[in-house]
Amino acid sequence: MTERTAGLPVKANRFLYWLGGIGLRLLGGWRIEGQLPDLAKGVIPIAPHTSNWDFMVGLMVKFRLGLQVAFLGKHSLFRFPLKGFFTRIGGIPVERGKGQGVVETMCDAFAKRDQLILVIAPEGTRKKVAAWKTGFLHIASQAKVPVIPVALDYARKVVRIGDPMDVCDNIQLALEKVQAFTGQAQGKNPRNG
Repeated sequence: MTERTAGLPVKANRFLYWLGGIGLRLLGGWRIEGQLPDLAKGVIPIAPHTSNWDFMVGLMVKFRLGLQVAFLGKHSLFRFPLKGFFTRIGGIPVERGKGQGVVETMCDAFAKRDQLILVIAPEGTRKKVAAWKTGFLHIASQAKVPVIPVALDYARKVVRIGDPMDVCDNIQLALEKVQAFTGQAQGKNPRNG
């Protein structure tokens, strides 16, 4: 098993592939619909995010597909004993509510790396929100990378992968497209979505 240097950042690992498949079955028989494009860089908004179980489903998909991704997570999760685990699987701690330059930091990361897929929950929390955060779109726009929407549908037990889209400068239009793609998916706790 070898690591590729161009295109979608994947690293084949038979054990993790097997673990991802078993995990998806044990979590209720999840399926993956669609295919990630062979792109070296991109932002993946995954919604709806209504439960801690979303992370487990996402982790099993990551293992099954062999993806090397980065994700933003609440800083309080990055403490002993989980800090090493979250960092090793691509986690980047973020203090929510603080203007700490996350967009600029991530744009710099995209500029410095040959491959980077960033996964973000656009709601920014598991709770019901009036409006999604748009930082993921600003990152994609400024870094000039596509957005690949992903929907977690607990009703059908499907992780649905959408087609890549360019954000350009129309953040509102891109937001509407991502919300339309993920809007029919039912979260684990629908009252939070």
